[in-house]
Amino acid sequence: MAIDKSRRKSVMGRSIKLGHCVCDPLQPCPCTIFKEYNVCQCAGEKLPKKDTDVALTKHVHKAGCASKIGQADLLRILGRLPEVDDPNVLLGTAAGDDAGIYRLSDEMALVQTVDVFTPCVDDAYTFGQIAAANSVSDVYAMGGKPFSALSIIGFPIDDLDGSIMEELLRGGIDKLAEADCSLIGGHSINDKEVKLGFAVNGLINPEKIVARDCAQPGDQLVLTKPLGMGMISFAAQIDRVEPEWMEEVGKAMATLNRDAAELMLDHGAHACTDITGYGLAGHLVEMVRRGGVTAEIDFAGLPIFAATQVCLREEMLSGAIERNQEYAMGWVKVDDGLPTGNLPILYDPQTSGGLLVALPESSAQAYVDAMRGRGHAAASIIGTIRENDEDRREGCIRIVNTELDRIIQ
Repeated sequence: MAIDKSRRKSVMGRSIKLGHCVCDPLQPCPCTIFKEYNVCQCAGEKLPKKDTDVALTKHVHKAGCASKIGQADLLRILGRLPEVDDPNVLLGTAAGDDAGIYRLSDEMALVQTVDVFTPCVDDAYTFGQIAAANSVSDVYAMGGKPFSALSIIGFPIDDLDGSIMEELLRGGIDKLAEADCSLIGGHSINDKEVKLGFAVNGLINPEKIVARDCAQPGDQLVLTKPLGMGMISFAAQIDRVEPEWMEEVGKAMATLNRDAAELMLDHGAHACTDITGYGLAGHLVEMVRRGGVTAEIDFAGLPIFAATQVCLREEMLSGAIERNQEYAMGWVKVDDGLPTGNLPILYDPQTSGGLLVALPESSAQAYVDAMRGRGHAAASIIGTIRENDEDRREGCIRIVNTELDRIIQ
């Protein structure tokens, strides 16, 4: 590209006079890019053609849903905000983390959710699929059906080639189409890190909402996807991952929770939440605490990726596990004498994880069988809902066994 010297002189002269680059006031003029490449972006000059073969996870500090604000910090902030005073708001808070539901009529309500996070895999198209699958998951968790979406993307357009952004959005569009959900617009910003997500609208019958906090004593808990996504994504960031690990995890993260949602309605689910950035314990805490029940969890039923065992053994555990544990551990009670080496799996942040469904004991195994019949081999009963003990009326998670036995190959 030919340099317009008069334009460069005018723009740089203004920047030097101000003492700040007019494109990036945090930089002096001449800026680092000008010194390195002899390119003044403020004057419309372009950097040399960028590499399109980029490992996305190397361009973020925290991968996937591990990039979310910690649960303890978030709830402390949200707790100081005013409550919504609208009788048509059936579920939701001023700035909640899950979907909200707004009644449109006696027969129809609108489900709205938004989710944005950083890449958890290196391939742009795959990450676009994962971001879309994750964003529609909250609608599915309540028993709703998504129908439209808006994209939200942060992209370092000065550092990465625009074709990568195209592939991100293409992956999202294709996955939304699989969910019968149309992308109808969006918003983009020039950001230092890649971020992608979607604001999703869905529809639901107000009489058929599957809320998070309605689990009943005697219910069995079913998890529909394997755990370990956060550990394995972290291992990829530090170059300690085998290629087949991420291929397997990426496929699971890109899988819609549509079957899980449809089948839970058919089998009379009482409660549901999707397992994402706060890990199994963090999301289960909200189910038991708000519902006033206790959950007994048997690790032998927890479906985990085979690579998760390697991560646990070699302590490839991200800082997000510590943040999740900080919040949830107050509600977790481990039976005396049980080994503790596998406990981090409780707090591992999942990206586009499965649904955690509370169903009547009479239909839980039928639900699992139906899920496996549709190809979701990881679906497993992982525990039981009990009445609270007298000394734990606010609810708790009781761990009755910590030996992992359900390895998904």
